[in-house]
Amino acid sequence: MLGVGQAMVQQRRGRCGATAAFVVSGVTVSMMLGSTGCSRDGAAADDQRAADPVDAVRAAADGLVRAGSSKARTSMEMASGGTRVTIRGEGSYDFTRRLGRLEVLLPQDPAGADEHRPITELLAPGALYMKNRGAGVPADKWVRIDTATLSDGNLVTGGATDPLAAAELLRGARKVTYEGTVDLAGTRVRHYRGTAEIGRAARLAPEHGQRPLQAAAKGFATDVVPFDAYLDDEGRLRKVRHRFSFANGTGTEQGGAAGQKAVEVASTTLLYDFGAKVRARLPESGDIFAGKIAGQ
Repeated sequence: MLGVGQAMVQQRRGRCGATAAFVVSGVTVSMMLGSTGCSRDGAAADDQRAADPVDAVRAAADGLVRAGSSKARTSMEMASGGTRVTIRGEGSYDFTRRLGRLEVLLPQDPAGADEHRPITELLAPGALYMKNRGAGVPADKWVRIDTATLSDGNLVTGGATDPLAAAELLRGARKVTYEGTVDLAGTRVRHYRGTAEIGRAARLAPEHGQRPLQAAAKGFATDVVPFDAYLDDEGRLRKVRHRFSFANGTGTEQGGAAGQKAVEVASTTLLYDFGAKVRARLPESGDIFAGKIAGQ
């Protein structure tokens, strides 16, 4: 898996040509279409978790809120026709304030141009703020986007899935299997695999998280999102990988035109160092760019 923080995941114990274009953060990217032993008490705990995998996964967002905060690494992979593009991010997130800060690095242009400057993103309830957004935006200004107006609810538009939104999406889990325990960067975690329904997640999310998910439920090619989720012994989400499907060439337009092929986007979020201090403050109104962004 491409992705996040070079964290190695090792199985420790089983069950105990067309062109697709994406506009991400204002830049168009084009592509051709554990422990080694097991006590009886530990085994009993695993059996209990395995018996209710749906409940365990649906509670992931609540577990993060109880944890308070963490550091985060993100990876977003877009693939079509054998070509893969990866966007990476790193930062921290305050789950009680629903406020996070990420530095997002876009890949090199297909034409071979130099890599883009990192984009600073502030993730807040109902809004995405970006600095170094693109041509025409002063270096000291932020661009603000209402995430409820995005057809994907900002699950992929910013080049990184909001960590809490990624967990909220798991509230829509319907079919989940327990895959056993693995070692994730030195932490023993439980692996769950299944599918979530975006519309169901929107109905079950807290009020402040509903509108972006409602938009996403209408915008993706399908309402069903496959996932792999990894929870630690305290029920905290350590890693989650979602696989989204878009209609080719439309970004997030429902269904797409006849004959269009789906473009797959895999978003991975890795959470660690729980309790870390989060240095994120929303911009003042005077720091928000009000002009026209070049290329739009």
